[in-house]
Amino acid sequence: MIISLEEVKLYLRIDGDEEDTLITHFILSAEEICEDILRFPLTDYVEVPKVVIQAILYCVANMYEKREGSYYYMKNESGSITETVQVMTYMLANLRKESW
Repeated sequence: MIISLEEVKLYLRIDGDEEDTLITHFILSAEEICEDILRFPLTDYVEVPKVVIQAILYCVANMYEKREGSYYYMKNESGSITETVQVMTYMLANLRKESW
């Protein structure tokens, strides 16, 4: 993982460890989404740019906040995972490669 569980929990302001597995899955999913947007593996970076880290944190926070209401967010444009990915794409646009 590019970002540690502890960093994400600090960002989300979570103290307990009850949801560590869930958050870890969100981190891995967010990193995979970033790789899909960027069109290259995050491991290619010697030092991961701050904007990539912020995009991962943004994605994890959105998935965490909307974890129980996914049907509502899928039906309404505002707050959907599509919107989250679109914002991440804007954030990462200048780093994106033409193709894989």
